[in-house]
Amino acid sequence: MDPTRKSQTIFLLKQSISTLPPQLRTAAKYIIDYPNDFGLDPIRETAEKARVSTYTLVQIAKKLGYSSFEELREPFRHALVSTTEAIAEPDWMKEHREASEVGSVYADASRNAMAIVKSSLERHTPDKLEQAVDTLLGARTVYITAVRASYSIAYYFNYVGRMSLTSLQLIPRHMNSAIDELKDAGPEDVLIAITITPYSRETIEACKFAKNMGMKLILITDSDVVSADFDPEHILSTSVISTHRFGCFTGMMALVEGLIAVLIERGGEEAQKRIRSYENLRRDYNAYWIAQKKH
Repeated sequence: MDPTRKSQTIFLLKQSISTLPPQLRTAAKYIIDYPNDFGLDPIRETAEKARVSTYTLVQIAKKLGYSSFEELREPFRHALVSTTEAIAEPDWMKEHREASEVGSVYADASRNAMAIVKSSLERHTPDKLEQAVDTLLGARTVYITAVRASYSIAYYFNYVGRMSLTSLQLIPRHMNSAIDELKDAGPEDVLIAITITPYSRETIEACKFAKNMGMKLILITDSDVVSADFDPEHILSTSVISTHRFGCFTGMMALVEGLIAVLIERGGEEAQKRIRSYENLRRDYNAYWIAQKKH
């Protein structure tokens, strides 16, 4: 089998998803977001997970030129590799797993975190990160927005990133909405939006508003396809698979760390001066607790 058939199929889905009817669009997004599950599960289980009918899955297969659901699934099955199997289990993890029930839960969560960091980082090339950083450095103002759990990533990005990128602003401030903060923005500005499934309405509305204002959009999320209503200049997607009910952000955090590292490097000596000035300011105003020596 042609090893590129899976990637070719995903490419076709991404290209055509905005033109598909709603149910076919839902099926296409599921295949793009969960290619491993799609390659593994039978049609009824796939339909249940994707929240579409089996008829819709057959129709999306025919739309892509396949004669059946099984033929569409075959390249995904052929390429199937478990993300967790890609991570060798170290001795300490095996010891935790064998020690107790809690140790087993902790080992599973640890292995998952390591796997999604690997998966999230290997999706992005240096060129892709550099292009995103070029967009940030060329902007008049860079706004960053997120809500709920994703807000922690946005806050960290803003806190560290603004030492290098002085135009960075975390929105909304106070009790405003992100759209309130973007009312005077335009084509010279950039919005970084962070959201994962289920996508926050406030963040999606901010993305749509930003594009309507002519702004450039960098979307940090868990899928290459989020909404057909807007087209980001840059999509930085990460895995958020977890062993519990909520998304795991370790992969996204690792990607943001990489983005900040490139941003600081590209900022050169000016960025280093600003970082030193922040450090000096905190030292001068006793921002850090220092243990007193015992006499």
